[in-house]
Amino acid sequence: MLYGVLLRLDVAAWLSLSIATLAGAMLSVFAATFWRRLAIAAGFPLSLLISGSVALPAWAWLLPLLLVAIVYPMNAWRDAPLFPTPSSALIGLAERAPLAHGARILDAGCGLGDGLIALRAAYPAATLFGVEWSWPLRGLTALRCPWARITQGDMWKTDWSQYDMVYLFQRPETMPRAVEKARAELRSGCWLVSLEFLAEELKPTAQLNNVDGKPVWLYRAPFK
Repeated sequence: MLYGVLLRLDVAAWLSLSIATLAGAMLSVFAATFWRRLAIAAGFPLSLLISGSVALPAWAWLLPLLLVAIVYPMNAWRDAPLFPTPSSALIGLAERAPLAHGARILDAGCGLGDGLIALRAAYPAATLFGVEWSWPLRGLTALRCPWARITQGDMWKTDWSQYDMVYLFQRPETMPRAVEKARAELRSGCWLVSLEFLAEELKPTAQLNNVDGKPVWLYRAPFK
């Protein structure tokens, strides 16, 4: 619809395609699963290409791919491609991992902010931080979570030593890297919290099981 409106306004076809694709990519972040987000983000340009209903120069078809890559940068896919934290996953976390008033909590790879929202419910008196590689997602998270401090950057280059808790929802393949970083940077008494995936190298301090198939593993430094 947006594409057709832009064409009727005499906007160039390649620019209309780019604007419509970007709008779809931005809206896709609200879908429930990663594959639905990808289908929404890439669906319009792919359907237009298959239909052959518009003649565009070959280079114009690279623009939709570039726009989707901006929202979903490839290096972030190697970590965890926008898996949201279930709203009930962190219920009871404060009882298992008590923190002082004003404690600093980092959501490492905060995506669209679902983890931050769950952390705020668990620790309403904490100071919340998020780091996200994708700048469009960082902007949307800042809008959703104005009470948190959101930065655009690499979670692996962020200094974890300044936080009392680091929360992450990664993949099994990246958990050893998270363990190595936590061992090197988290201060004694601070927490590493992982949704779903176990840190095989560490012994859990506690565990939550609020969502089927998505346990929450708690580890307190110094790690065993």
